[in-house]
This record gives sequence, C-alpha cells and structure tokens, in this order.
Amino acid sequence: MTEPTVNTHDAIVEAFNAYLAENDKFANKGNKAAGTRARKALGDLGKLVKTRRGEIQDAKNADKA
Repeated sequence: MTEPTVNTHDAIVEAFNAYLAENDKFANKGNKAAGTRARKALGDLGKLVKTRRGEIQDAKNADKA
C-alpha cells in the first residue's frame, strides 16, 4: 500500500468516526449544532471516498500496464 492510500484510508475512518459521534449527539441528545457537524462530516466523507476510489482505480490500471 502506498503512503497516499494509507492517509486517505485513515482520513475516511476519522471522518466516519466524527460523523458517528456528531450524529449520536444530534439524534439522541437533540443537539441541533451537532446535526450541522454531522452533515459536514458526511460531505467530507463523500469527497474522501471519491479520492480513494480514484486511487484504487489508478492502482488497478497500473497493474495492467
């Protein structure tokens, strides 16, 4: 695994954990500001997932070459 891939993977895990924490505060404790932070974490997660998908595709195509 290359270094950028590990960093992207770790960032995905961190963003997902942030989402889980903020969503718990929003859903179970009624903290409306946490809902905004949960949505932000999901947006960050979406961007990271697209990046990771590209990294996987590039690695797959590099193996064919």
